[in-house]
Amino acid sequence: MSVLSDRTIKEEIASGRLKIEPLDEAAIQPASVDVRLDHEFRVFNVMSRPYVDVREPADELTDLLTIRDDEPFVIQPGTFCLASTIETITVPDDIVARVDGKSSLGRLGLLVHATAGYVDPGWTGKLTLELSNQSQMPIALYYGMRIAQISFIRLTTAVDRPYGSAELGSKYQGQTGPTASRISQEFGET
Repeated sequence: MSVLSDRTIKEEIASGRLKIEPLDEAAIQPASVDVRLDHEFRVFNVMSRPYVDVREPADELTDLLTIRDDEPFVIQPGTFCLASTIETITVPDDIVARVDGKSSLGRLGLLVHATAGYVDPGWTGKLTLELSNQSQMPIALYYGMRIAQISFIRLTTAVDRPYGSAELGSKYQGQTGPTASRISQEFGET
């Protein structure tokens, strides 16, 4: 397995195997591609339930907020929300991707994922980011800013069952915005 270089990323995009839409050519870094923050955020409505029950659907736990192009989204210290990328990513069946934060934002205390930094082979959709402010000060975020980076790793072989295969029950395939947890589906909820 090897991490794809900028040259190989461009080749994979040109061949149509790897898709990043819309693609800002300036976002291609030496071994990753910067992705940008979209307009929508899912913020937790802490008054809707006394606790999170993973067996229950989580949609009502969050409220969807949309910001204008020039409006900041302010994430308070110690808070967590969901956001998504402008870009829709499609990963072929022999590549896995990793999402990581930007160093400049990390130095301000912003984390972009809690545990979901892994993008399976066969994935397609906008990435849901798990934003967390670990600093002592509020952080203003803006539509279109570079929020994270995605790197790509070629597997030893193509996978037998890419993400989205019917037998896998892939819960997030094709998502188009920040998507709340669907873990309750693992307990027979639909």
